[in-house]
Amino acid sequence: MTTIKACLFDLDGVLVDTAKYHYIAWKELADSLGFTFTEKDNERLKGVSRMASLDILLEIGGLSFDDAKKAELAQSKNDRYVEYITKMDSSEILPGALDFLKECRSAGIKVALGSASKNAMMILDNTGLTPYFDAIIDGNKTSAAKPDPEVFLLGAQALEARPEECIVFEDAEAGIEAAQRAGMRSVGIGSPETLGAADLVIASLEEMNTQRLGEFFASK
Repeated sequence: MTTIKACLFDLDGVLVDTAKYHYIAWKELADSLGFTFTEKDNERLKGVSRMASLDILLEIGGLSFDDAKKAELAQSKNDRYVEYITKMDSSEILPGALDFLKECRSAGIKVALGSASKNAMMILDNTGLTPYFDAIIDGNKTSAAKPDPEVFLLGAQALEARPEECIVFEDAEAGIEAAQRAGMRSVGIGSPETLGAADLVIASLEEMNTQRLGEFFASK
């Protein structure tokens, strides 16, 4: 049986409630460009890098711009998003997340962040989560967006863990695929209909503890 050595966590929608701010900022950008961007549309952006998200948004709006304009639009969206997240505090940590991070560390399981967000450090600092991570891999340290496995492979490398010793916690289809491509097992946070490819799906980290995690993956 392979021992669980490391847990790798996505940020938005897994540990903190920032997904709503991404949606609001993208919707405001779409409104300014003259088309509607819905919450259903927003599902396609989960776990995806900023520029890839912009490409999806423009595809939905049937618009096309040169690279310079796209960079301007992406920066505009990010500026608005940052306005929201600078006001975040520990109250926006999702249920069960802090307790599970603490439990992992107490059990000797290494913990890494694996997020496409370039604002991850600001969010972790504002919510007080930074001290619970042994490694932080964010959008400033990666060149490829999920479902490319780069972010998780870098996380495993930083934790000195083999992929088969790692478990990924994700709320997006792209993230689950990235975990699979990295050779890691995965826990989906959210809907079984959306995240059915994960090895295990739970509603939130309130349903998770290290004993359950060990028992489940020992049986796989």
